[in-house]
Amino acid sequence: MTPDPDRPETLLSVANEIEAAVIVGYLDQRGIRAFAAGGYTAGFRAEAPGDVKILVKQADLDRARKALAEIQDRRAGDR
Repeated sequence: MTPDPDRPETLLSVANEIEAAVIVGYLDQRGIRAFAAGGYTAGFRAEAPGDVKILVKQADLDRARKALAEIQDRRAGDR
């Protein structure tokens, strides 16, 4: 069976929606469609510990990993 290039894959998990939104926006600027999942439950904030997953299409996973590495390199350079 051929892998589905549109299947969502987890790029990474982050601690909160704000960090997820920054990363999703950064990926979007590079033409990589991404979305965050797991921050809200049924319209209210769940106070249980958890992660926000950033998902991309399987076909974009390698490009997204490279873009994420750029973010991490920039953050390391700012320290």
